[in-house]
Amino acid sequence: MSTVPGSPSECSNLLLSMLPVPDYQALLPHLVFIDTPLHFVLFERGKPINYAYFPLIGEHSILATMEDGAAVEVGTVGYEGMSTIDLILGGDLAIESTVCQIPGNSLRMPASVFKEMTATDTVLRRVVLKYLQAYLSQVSQSVACNRLHGLEQRMSRWLLMSHDRMKRDDFQITQEYLAMMLGVHRPSVSLIAGTLQRAGLIEYKRGVVHILDRKGLEEVACECYGIVSAQFQRLLGVRS
Repeated sequence: MSTVPGSPSECSNLLLSMLPVPDYQALLPHLVFIDTPLHFVLFERGKPINYAYFPLIGEHSILATMEDGAAVEVGTVGYEGMSTIDLILGGDLAIESTVCQIPGNSLRMPASVFKEMTATDTVLRRVVLKYLQAYLSQVSQSVACNRLHGLEQRMSRWLLMSHDRMKRDDFQITQEYLAMMLGVHRPSVSLIAGTLQRAGLIEYKRGVVHILDRKGLEEVACECYGIVSAQFQRLLGVRS
Protein backbone atom coordinates (compact mmCIF):
# COMPACT_ATOMS: atom_id res chain seq x y z
CA MET A 1 0.00 0.00 0.00
CA SER A 2 1.39 3.42 -0.98
CA THR A 3 -1.73 5.55 -0.70
CA VAL A 4 -3.96 6.75 2.11
CA PRO A 5 -6.50 4.03 3.02
CA GLY A 6 -10.02 5.03 2.04
CA SER A 7 -11.73 3.76 5.19
CA PRO A 8 -10.84 3.02 8.83
CA SER A 9 -11.29 -0.73 8.26
CA GLU A 10 -8.50 -0.61 5.65
CA CYS A 11 -6.12 1.42 7.84
CA SER A 12 -3.40 -0.49 9.70
CA ASN A 13 -2.83 2.30 12.22
CA LEU A 14 -4.84 1.23 15.24
CA LEU A 15 -5.94 4.68 16.39
CA LEU A 16 -7.25 5.70 12.98
CA SER A 17 -8.89 2.30 12.48
CA MET A 18 -10.92 2.86 15.66
CA LEU A 19 -12.63 5.96 14.25
CA PRO A 20 -16.21 5.86 12.93
CA VAL A 21 -16.39 6.23 9.15
CA PRO A 22 -17.60 9.89 9.19
CA ASP A 23 -14.79 10.93 11.56
CA TYR A 24 -12.18 9.14 9.45
CA GLN A 25 -13.52 10.69 6.26
CA ALA A 26 -13.21 14.13 7.84
CA LEU A 27 -9.47 13.45 8.26
CA LEU A 28 -8.91 12.05 4.75
CA PRO A 29 -8.22 15.37 2.97
CA HIS A 30 -5.47 16.09 5.51
CA LEU A 31 -3.71 12.69 5.56
CA VAL A 32 -0.59 12.06 3.47
CA PHE A 33 1.18 8.70 3.04
CA ILE A 34 4.96 8.90 3.55
CA ASP A 35 7.82 6.43 3.78
CA THR A 36 9.85 6.56 6.99
CA PRO A 37 13.32 5.19 6.17
CA LEU A 38 15.97 4.29 8.74
CA HIS A 39 17.08 7.35 10.74
CA PHE A 40 14.26 9.51 9.35
CA VAL A 41 13.91 12.40 11.83
CA LEU A 42 10.30 13.13 12.75
CA PHE A 43 10.98 15.65 15.52
CA GLU A 44 13.96 17.44 17.02
CA ARG A 45 14.07 18.46 20.65
CA GLY A 46 13.00 22.06 21.12
CA LYS A 47 11.94 22.49 17.49
CA PRO A 48 8.37 23.21 16.28
CA ILE A 49 6.03 20.25 15.78
CA ASN A 50 4.75 20.53 12.22
CA TYR A 51 2.98 17.18 11.81
CA ALA A 52 1.24 14.36 13.63
CA TYR A 53 2.42 10.92 12.44
CA PHE A 54 0.35 7.73 12.54
CA PRO A 55 2.66 4.75 11.83
CA LEU A 56 1.34 1.99 9.59
CA ILE A 57 4.45 -0.16 9.98
CA GLY A 58 7.90 0.44 11.42
CA GLU A 59 9.01 1.82 14.77
CA HIS A 60 9.61 5.36 15.99
CA SER A 61 12.09 5.87 18.81
CA ILE A 62 11.86 8.76 21.28
CA LEU A 63 15.36 9.76 22.38
CA ALA A 64 16.67 11.66 25.39
CA THR A 65 19.96 13.24 24.32
CA MET A 66 22.74 14.42 26.63
CA GLU A 67 25.04 17.41 26.11
CA ASP A 68 27.82 15.15 24.81
CA GLY A 69 25.50 13.71 22.15
CA ALA A 70 24.88 10.39 23.89
CA ALA A 71 21.26 9.27 23.52
CA VAL A 72 19.03 6.75 25.26
CA GLU A 73 15.64 5.57 24.08
CA VAL A 74 12.84 6.56 26.46
CA GLY A 75 9.84 5.42 24.43
CA THR A 76 8.74 3.70 21.23
CA VAL A 77 5.76 4.05 18.91
CA GLY A 78 4.41 1.66 16.31
CA TYR A 79 1.16 1.03 14.47
CA GLU A 80 -0.69 1.09 17.81
CA GLY A 81 -0.04 4.79 18.36
CA MET A 82 1.02 8.19 17.09
CA SER A 83 3.95 10.60 17.24
CA THR A 84 4.22 12.81 19.13
CA ILE A 85 2.31 12.69 22.40
CA ASP A 86 3.38 16.32 22.90
CA LEU A 87 0.60 17.25 20.46
CA ILE A 88 -2.01 15.41 22.52
CA LEU A 89 -1.04 17.62 25.45
CA GLY A 90 -1.21 20.80 23.37
CA GLY A 91 2.53 21.29 22.91
CA ASP A 92 4.02 23.31 20.06
CA LEU A 93 7.67 22.28 20.57
CA ALA A 94 9.03 18.74 20.78
CA ILE A 95 10.19 17.76 24.26
CA GLU A 96 12.45 15.02 22.87
CA SER A 97 13.72 13.98 19.45
CA THR A 98 11.96 11.19 17.56
CA VAL A 99 13.70 9.08 14.91
CA CYS A 100 12.56 6.12 12.82
CA GLN A 101 14.70 3.16 13.93
CA ILE A 102 12.87 0.38 12.07
CA PRO A 103 11.96 1.47 8.51
CA GLY A 104 8.32 1.61 7.49
CA ASN A 105 5.68 4.12 6.52
CA SER A 106 3.18 6.43 8.16
CA LEU A 107 0.24 8.70 7.58
CA ARG A 108 0.79 12.28 8.60
CA MET A 109 -1.37 15.35 8.99
CA PRO A 110 -0.55 18.97 9.82
CA ALA A 111 -0.23 19.56 13.55
CA SER A 112 -2.68 22.45 13.29
CA VAL A 113 -5.35 20.11 11.88
CA PHE A 114 -4.73 17.53 14.62
CA LYS A 115 -5.13 20.20 17.29
CA GLU A 116 -8.33 21.46 15.70
CA MET A 117 -9.73 17.92 15.46
CA THR A 118 -8.98 17.22 19.14
CA ALA A 119 -9.88 20.61 20.63
CA THR A 120 -13.34 19.38 21.62
CA ASP A 121 -14.71 16.03 22.82
CA THR A 122 -14.35 14.22 19.49
CA VAL A 123 -13.88 10.48 19.00
CA LEU A 124 -10.31 11.14 17.85
CA ARG A 125 -9.58 12.98 21.09
CA ARG A 126 -10.99 10.13 23.19
CA VAL A 127 -8.99 7.55 21.24
CA VAL A 128 -5.67 9.40 21.51
CA LEU A 129 -6.21 10.01 25.24
CA LYS A 130 -6.63 6.26 25.73
CA TYR A 131 -3.42 5.79 23.79
CA LEU A 132 -1.67 8.39 25.95
CA GLN A 133 -2.60 6.41 29.06
CA ALA A 134 -1.27 3.19 27.53
CA TYR A 135 1.92 4.92 26.34
CA LEU A 136 2.62 6.35 29.81
CA SER A 137 2.19 2.85 31.22
CA GLN A 138 4.83 1.64 28.76
CA VAL A 139 7.26 4.40 29.72
CA SER A 140 6.87 3.92 33.48
CA GLN A 141 7.27 0.15 33.16
CA SER A 142 10.40 0.66 31.07
CA VAL A 143 11.96 2.75 33.84
CA ALA A 144 11.41 -0.09 36.31
CA CYS A 145 12.58 -2.66 33.75
CA ASN A 146 15.86 -0.85 33.06
CA ARG A 147 16.58 -0.70 36.79
CA LEU A 148 15.57 -4.21 37.83
CA HIS A 149 16.01 -6.64 34.93
CA GLY A 150 18.99 -8.11 33.11
CA LEU A 151 20.09 -7.38 29.56
CA GLU A 152 18.92 -10.73 28.16
CA GLN A 153 15.41 -10.21 29.58
CA ARG A 154 15.22 -6.62 28.37
CA MET A 155 16.48 -7.37 24.87
CA SER A 156 13.97 -10.22 24.57
CA ARG A 157 11.20 -7.84 25.62
CA TRP A 158 12.16 -5.22 23.03
CA LEU A 159 12.42 -7.82 20.27
CA LEU A 160 8.92 -9.06 21.12
CA MET A 161 7.55 -5.51 21.00
CA SER A 162 9.18 -4.91 17.61
CA HIS A 163 7.88 -8.27 16.38
CA ASP A 164 4.34 -7.26 17.36
CA ARG A 165 4.66 -3.99 15.48
CA MET A 166 6.23 -5.36 12.30
CA LYS A 167 3.79 -8.30 12.05
CA ARG A 168 6.43 -10.46 10.40
CA ASP A 169 9.26 -12.67 11.64
CA ASP A 170 12.16 -10.74 10.11
CA PHE A 171 12.87 -7.03 10.34
CA GLN A 172 15.78 -4.62 10.10
CA ILE A 173 17.28 -3.47 13.38
CA THR A 174 20.81 -2.14 13.84
CA GLN A 175 23.21 -2.92 16.67
CA GLU A 176 23.45 0.82 17.24
CA TYR A 177 19.71 0.99 17.88
CA LEU A 178 19.71 -2.08 20.14
CA ALA A 179 22.54 -0.54 22.17
CA MET A 180 20.70 2.78 22.44
CA MET A 181 17.40 1.26 23.51
CA LEU A 182 19.10 -0.93 26.12
CA GLY A 183 21.44 1.83 27.33
CA VAL A 184 24.59 -0.26 26.78
CA HIS A 185 27.60 -0.41 24.46
CA ARG A 186 27.53 -2.39 21.21
CA PRO A 187 29.78 -5.25 22.46
CA SER A 188 27.11 -6.05 25.07
CA VAL A 189 24.50 -6.24 22.31
CA SER A 190 26.66 -8.69 20.35
CA LEU A 191 27.09 -10.83 23.46
CA ILE A 192 23.37 -11.02 24.26
CA ALA A 193 22.36 -11.51 20.62
CA GLY A 194 24.84 -14.39 20.46
CA THR A 195 23.28 -15.96 23.55
CA LEU A 196 19.78 -15.74 22.05
CA GLN A 197 21.04 -17.17 18.75
CA ARG A 198 22.73 -20.13 20.41
CA ALA A 199 19.48 -20.82 22.25
CA GLY A 200 17.73 -21.02 18.86
CA LEU A 201 15.43 -18.07 19.61
CA ILE A 202 16.61 -15.63 16.95
CA GLU A 203 18.94 -15.27 14.01
CA TYR A 204 20.73 -11.94 13.70
CA LYS A 205 22.75 -11.29 10.58
CA ARG A 206 23.70 -8.11 8.70
CA GLY A 207 21.36 -5.93 10.73
CA VAL A 208 18.31 -8.16 10.24
CA VAL A 209 16.64 -10.07 13.08
CA HIS A 210 14.70 -13.23 12.33
CA ILE A 211 12.45 -14.47 15.14
CA LEU A 212 12.77 -18.26 15.21
CA ASP A 213 11.04 -19.15 18.47
CA ARG A 214 8.64 -16.51 19.76
CA LYS A 215 7.35 -18.68 22.61
CA GLY A 216 10.90 -19.25 23.80
CA LEU A 217 11.61 -15.52 23.58
CA GLU A 218 8.53 -14.82 25.71
CA GLU A 219 9.86 -17.22 28.34
CA VAL A 220 13.18 -15.35 28.47
CA ALA A 221 11.63 -11.87 28.51
CA CYS A 222 10.84 -10.21 31.82
CA GLU A 223 7.33 -9.72 33.19
CA CYS A 224 7.28 -6.15 31.83
CA TYR A 225 6.33 -7.34 28.35
CA GLY A 226 3.16 -8.98 29.68
CA ILE A 227 2.30 -6.05 31.95
CA VAL A 228 2.52 -3.46 29.18
CA SER A 229 0.74 -5.74 26.69
CA ALA A 230 -2.13 -6.16 29.16
CA GLN A 231 -2.51 -2.39 29.50
CA PHE A 232 -2.61 -1.87 25.73
CA GLN A 233 -5.08 -4.74 25.42
CA ARG A 234 -7.32 -3.26 28.12
CA LEU A 235 -7.28 0.27 26.71
CA LEU A 236 -6.97 -0.29 22.96
CA GLY A 237 -7.57 -3.98 22.34
CA VAL A 238 -4.04 -4.69 21.08
CA ARG A 239 -0.60 -5.75 22.32
CA SER A 240 2.37 -3.41 22.18
